Amino acid sequence: MINKKPLSSVLIKPAGPDCNLSCDYCFYLQKSELFEHSVHRMSDDILKETVRQTMQSGADQVSFGWQGGEPTLMGLDFFERVIQYQQRFGRPHQVVGNGLQTNGMVIDAEWADFLQQNQFLVGLSLDGPVHIHDRYRKTKSGKSTWERVVKARDIMLEKDVQVNALVVVNDYSGQYPEEIYQYHKENGLSFMQFIPCVEPHPLDKEAAAPFSVDGETFGRFLCRVFDLWIEDFRYGQPTTSVRFFDSVFYTYVDRQPPECTLLEECGVYVVVEHNGNVYSCDFFVDPDWYLGNVMQDQLTELLNSPRQLQFGRVKSALPPECKPCKWLSYCRGGCPKDRSSDPRDKGSNHFCKAYKLFFEHADEKLKQLAYKWKLEHGMIKPQQKNNVGRNDPCPCNSGRKYKNCCGVI
Repeated sequence: MINKKPLSSVLIKPAGPDCNLSCDYCFYLQKSELFEHSVHRMSDDILKETVRQTMQSGADQVSFGWQGGEPTLMGLDFFERVIQYQQRFGRPHQVVGNGLQTNGMVIDAEWADFLQQNQFLVGLSLDGPVHIHDRYRKTKSGKSTWERVVKARDIMLEKDVQVNALVVVNDYSGQYPEEIYQYHKENGLSFMQFIPCVEPHPLDKEAAAPFSVDGETFGRFLCRVFDLWIEDFRYGQPTTSVRFFDSVFYTYVDRQPPECTLLEECGVYVVVEHNGNVYSCDFFVDPDWYLGNVMQDQLTELLNSPRQLQFGRVKSALPPECKPCKWLSYCRGGCPKDRSSDPRDKGSNHFCKAYKLFFEHADEKLKQLAYKWKLEHGMIKPQQKNNVGRNDPCPCNSGRKYKNCCGVI
């Protein structure tokens, strides 16, 4: 018998692809072609049914991700109803989390109070200083957005909202790893997520879009940010959080990473669009990966449907160069979307070179940190360390002598 995957995470797009900005690199605005109407808003019936199913048939810990487009276009009253329905349909002792991804354009003190009181984790799209952020993130009339987003950031930080910086690494921002990292750290955003950008060229079928970042640039970006992250450790602990490094570290301590791109298979969550249509993945909201509709189908069944299982196996069908690669157990071939966005890659992951550069650079240090973590958590007996001679190979499998590796931690 195949064990069913628990419904523990749902990504919801209540305003569909609608947005109050027109960012050059946005991949989701074009999804409006899938839907009949020009304005897209989730009805109360669909919201209620989505929350009901998730709370009543979901796991003991469930998370709702609210994305878009721009989800705040729904208005604050919509999210007040979200909380009401979660409380109404939740089971005793069930833990629920809400994450909101926003461009920050409508966030004010009232929004911030609500987000703080209801413990929303907010991902704020802020690419960095003004010259980096405004390169591609503009209003529909082509004007700057940076000042308004920074104001939203400061309001939320003042109100003690949990805020992460969401940074799209593109052809331009990829040149400024240190400036971006230091900017966010110095302005109170010590949790950062760096999202590499590659999209098909809208006119040239043989190329990627010009704003896409190439593998080598993104690899160098990751290496430099990693060094900055390490430099900021205090008393052996990180003082900033970079999602990719945090997720990769799970693989070094033999745990399942929270980031789906690092799993062997995809399909661990579902996406609910504004009209109730359910899809396999945020990057694959298209007719090929349509699973059903929340008003006629059960989310748990769609998550475990043959179609979703088939989608999950797409990731494990690795390009030939992945199978002998020594880094496969860490990257798992990356996101399938990155194998198809640039025709020049011919089915290979666009960021394969980036991952190789990063792991060659960071592997030794990650193994040291993992060895220390395993000691602290009882996964390695203390006497194993004590029995290691200073000239013996290090138990963390870095290939170095103990005195030159974990012996200096």
